[in-house]
Amino acid sequence: MNHPTNVIALESRLRHCTNVITLGVRPNFSDYSEEETSLIINSERVYYPSSFYADMFDAMGKNIFPCVHTYRFAQDKIKQTALFKLLKIPHPVTRTFYAKSKREKILSYFNFPFIGKIPRGSALGRGVFLIHNQNELEEYCRLIKVAYIQEYLPIDRDIRAVIIGDRVVHAYWRINPSGEFRSNVGLGAEISFNNIPEKALELALDTARRCGWNDVGIDICECENRYYVLEANMKYGKAGFKKAGIDYNRLMEAMIRNGEI
Repeated sequence: MNHPTNVIALESRLRHCTNVITLGVRPNFSDYSEEETSLIINSERVYYPSSFYADMFDAMGKNIFPCVHTYRFAQDKIKQTALFKLLKIPHPVTRTFYAKSKREKILSYFNFPFIGKIPRGSALGRGVFLIHNQNELEEYCRLIKVAYIQEYLPIDRDIRAVIIGDRVVHAYWRINPSGEFRSNVGLGAEISFNNIPEKALELALDTARRCGWNDVGIDICECENRYYVLEANMKYGKAGFKKAGIDYNRLMEAMIRNGEI
């Protein structure tokens, strides 16, 4: 395996970067060849080690990117919300309900309409519901064991700010399509780069730093002259990069080469 560098990754995120060797994720570590094992052991940093290996490499003192905290909070809205509360990061009123009587408990805290989400593993706007009445609440509760309920904010857009390393590398508005309360690009949201408020970007970067995340898309909205962090997406898409004319692979190559990540 001839390659001009010893920059290695396990997950496929950097597979199109010319200065990175991507080895793949093999749960049986013995399935890596002797040469691949040597590359992993001797590399200064392993990029995108996967959630499977992130904790292991961190435990043995090996540098990884993204950092282990980024993996620990990926696709877990419950843990993210708890962390936002601990750090006093502005976040919509949100509660988690576990008991079988969760419908009654939800209505003791929230008035219709409100947002119900599948709290773990959902992405791209899937598993997000605008609940207007008892029937819709019943349907939502049949879908889930743990209810993750959030106040409804009457907004028609939010901001996706992507932090890689220690800076915002890209940001854009996601404007809801007509008749849709969600702002996901995969659901038809419009991408706009006009007049992105600096305060929102400052909040995004501050949130990522305080939470210990160094590769993340932070979603922020403005409602009644206040900014709120909605959630963090560690598996963010690249449509916004493409729309802005940013070559994601060349960006990552440069950040690795410059020692930013």
